[in-house]
Amino acid sequence: MSYIQNNFLLKNRTAEALYFNYAKDMPIFDYHCHLPERQILENKPFSDIYEIWLAGDHYKWRLMRNYGADEEYITGNKSNREKFLTYCRVLGTAFGNPLYHWSQVELKEYFGCELEINEANAEAIWEQCNDYIRKNNITPQSLIEGSNVAALFTTNEVFDDLTVFEEIAKKGYQFRVAPAFRADKIMNIEAPQYLTFLGKLEALTHPIKGITDLEAALEARLQAFLKVGARASDIAVEYVCDIPDAAEADRVLRAVLDGAKPTAEEIDIFKGYLTYSLMKLYAKYNVATELHLGAMRNNNAKMLAKLGLDTGFDSISDRNSISKLSRLMDRLNSEDALPKLILFNLNPKMNAELMTLLGCFQTNEAKGKIQYGPAWWFLDNKVGMERHIDDLTSTGHLAAFVGMLTDSRSLLSYPRHHYFRRILCNYLGTLIENGEMTADMELVGSVVRDICFNNSMKYFDM
Repeated sequence: MSYIQNNFLLKNRTAEALYFNYAKDMPIFDYHCHLPERQILENKPFSDIYEIWLAGDHYKWRLMRNYGADEEYITGNKSNREKFLTYCRVLGTAFGNPLYHWSQVELKEYFGCELEINEANAEAIWEQCNDYIRKNNITPQSLIEGSNVAALFTTNEVFDDLTVFEEIAKKGYQFRVAPAFRADKIMNIEAPQYLTFLGKLEALTHPIKGITDLEAALEARLQAFLKVGARASDIAVEYVCDIPDAAEADRVLRAVLDGAKPTAEEIDIFKGYLTYSLMKLYAKYNVATELHLGAMRNNNAKMLAKLGLDTGFDSISDRNSISKLSRLMDRLNSEDALPKLILFNLNPKMNAELMTLLGCFQTNEAKGKIQYGPAWWFLDNKVGMERHIDDLTSTGHLAAFVGMLTDSRSLLSYPRHHYFRRILCNYLGTLIENGEMTADMELVGSVVRDICFNNSMKYFDM
């Protein structure tokens, strides 16, 4: 029997009351994820639990590597069954890791399986879950609707096929799917495939000979995204760069178009300008910006060459760009061009710095116009979420918070919302029981409901 009980992570009766009466049944708005939109459109039944649970999930892959599992059982040629059994063996002793909790909850919620995940139970779990999949015709639609998801934003490059979203809208699903506009592949001018990516953008817009052409092409694509329901944009940088003149960015782009390899300084020039230019564009069209800071990407060159991007070889950066972020926000604000902004921070050492900075640029345009984004990636675990709430309440306003997301490629990741909700309710329930805040449950419960769902729906004008 699973150790996951009804009061999981809820340490007192007030926490339980907040969760079960106010948080548990609120819908989910997953405003940042990496689900493949075409998979949602095609809605094909899954064949086995590996296909739903492990394929493409680099969170699980990293855990397996940390235990010394052979890559053949992770991304290699071993069978789905062998890979699944290996994961169960690894997870059985991963005490304290968030996957130890999430995976157990996913088994229970999606497959009705309450066996503890370990090597001894792996075969039985494989058989029981696959039998459930065969009998219940599990599809992306059934998983999303069964998770009480009202809306989700996928993350899409500027040259992605947007007709997929038009076709999804015709399906009559009980949830909405919209793309978030992401120009990272156009920003990362140092990438070996950069000219290929630029060519894809040109094919959808016009020839790009310099920075003015590029900015016009990006605006045209943003307009196309808006027509299929886009309300958010996404920028991911390791650190914020200085804002150069457009002429400097133009010089760098023209040199790369002529075949030159950009220097480190030129890369920062181009990224600094394009970050500023994009955020100004997003403000023009009232598109919220999700700015992800602090990820050091592709550390393992050998595995990058073998497996490609987003396969579990990224880490936390120690690059501190808080002063440059301040200058970026201040310049945009001075030009009345600072968009609604969610700052995602991957380095916990920078929590307080970011929280105090964002408080300098709030306006009445939106409740919590500048948001301290939820605990993200390596921080979306129990410790990270608790620290996030501590920092948010210490220097910000909890009731304005837009709540949790999945940031996941897995359709089974929605229990992360409930994981966060339990931690949130336990935090508030403990304060109430300690006599440190009001015991007005209707007032506190309304704030819980807002954080779970309502705030994010209003923030993104849904």
